[in-house]
Amino acid sequence: MSCKGKARETFGSRFAVIMAMAGSAIGLGNIWRFPYVVGEYGGAAFILVYVLCTFLLALPIFLSESIIGRRSGSNTFGAMEKLAPGTSWKWMGLLTVISPVVILSYYSVVGGWSVEYLFKSLAFEFTNTPADNVPRLFGTFITSSWEPLFMLGLFLMMVAGIVLAGVKSGIERFSKITMPVLFLLIVVMLVYSVTLPGSSEGVAYLLKPDFSKLSASAVAAAMGQAFFSLSLGVGTILTYSSYVRKDENLLVSGVGTGISDLLFALLAGFAVMPAVFACGVEPGAGPGLVFQTLPFIFNKMGAGAPLVSSLVAIVFFVTILVAALTSAISMMEVGVAYLVENRGFSRLTAVASIFCFALVVGALCSLSFGTLSDVKIFGNTIFDALDKLCSNFLMTFGGLLFTLFVGWKMKKADVEDELTNGGSLHHKSVFRVVYFLIRYVAPIAIIAIFITNLFL
Repeated sequence: MSCKGKARETFGSRFAVIMAMAGSAIGLGNIWRFPYVVGEYGGAAFILVYVLCTFLLALPIFLSESIIGRRSGSNTFGAMEKLAPGTSWKWMGLLTVISPVVILSYYSVVGGWSVEYLFKSLAFEFTNTPADNVPRLFGTFITSSWEPLFMLGLFLMMVAGIVLAGVKSGIERFSKITMPVLFLLIVVMLVYSVTLPGSSEGVAYLLKPDFSKLSASAVAAAMGQAFFSLSLGVGTILTYSSYVRKDENLLVSGVGTGISDLLFALLAGFAVMPAVFACGVEPGAGPGLVFQTLPFIFNKMGAGAPLVSSLVAIVFFVTILVAALTSAISMMEVGVAYLVENRGFSRLTAVASIFCFALVVGALCSLSFGTLSDVKIFGNTIFDALDKLCSNFLMTFGGLLFTLFVGWKMKKADVEDELTNGGSLHHKSVFRVVYFLIRYVAPIAIIAIFITNLFL
């Protein structure tokens, strides 16, 4: 229920729920981070650990957020006020309002890069530029002052437009259309990638198990990848779950989202790495793999078939942009829901407020690659400092608090009521397993991730 007693929007179907939540989870990290981490930590051996971590760690946290969201029917701050009135838990809710808005600010910088590189691919710039100059395009672009800021603003305008349309007409409609398209695009990229001469080395890079690399750090990396891949700990899943109808099966929606995220990560791996190896380029981590290495690959492909290469580049950067948008709208919606329901803002004013905040903070992050590169926070640029703060600490801390709230603060009967829809789903044995994971396994694993991040 919203603060003014108006009927609260809900997602229209299970498919809409899964597509929206999968959209929140599937983002840039699935495309550039997952393939590299898999190869670094043992290929197929790492994938096995990652799958286990997804269902034993990430899914319980996901369900914790889902339970809080649907039980309260409110945003992250309002949820704590409703479920734990008069306690300090409301400050946890406020933390998980602030975190995704800060993440949106620097995430949109990278989103702006994806817009710029889509424009470059549409202009056939990768095939018309000398090969040696292609990787330098990225450095020239991000160190300039105004062009990255313009692309940042353009990306945020896209996000704001979708969120402004509301839950059904904006988020649900966009997710239902773009998520199937996103999967189709990545499959097209995969088919093309694995047919390139020399691509078999990239396939082996992802599939060849190397159990000697399964160290404690590899397990921690698998836990971290599973945790961050599903957008946990920042209230996006909680907020989306507050729009889920009472007759929806939370467990099925959660498993469906987890499987969708896993599948997309694997497809992305097989779309990216075979092409990287086919062109004799060493795989690299982070944005460089997407914005420096792959345009160079498209250039080399274009030597024999420039039109085909340009079309592949367009498809790839459309995929990148859609993945960035689906995650960004969930981050903006967290702040918008709070401002509408707890501060009485109209949806337009709330969206405009979050837009302006993200634009200002995002501009500082963008300029930290150029004009403000000498400004350091604990030895990090503004962009890196915010990224490390949110990724390594705020998200982890938020996930821990969510599981502690559901496992130790909420009544067990209320948790069971949500997971079994008042007993109508008859998941007694399943509930006992899930509740044990939420109450004991997930908090311990999250603390392990937090300590690992703190010392490494």
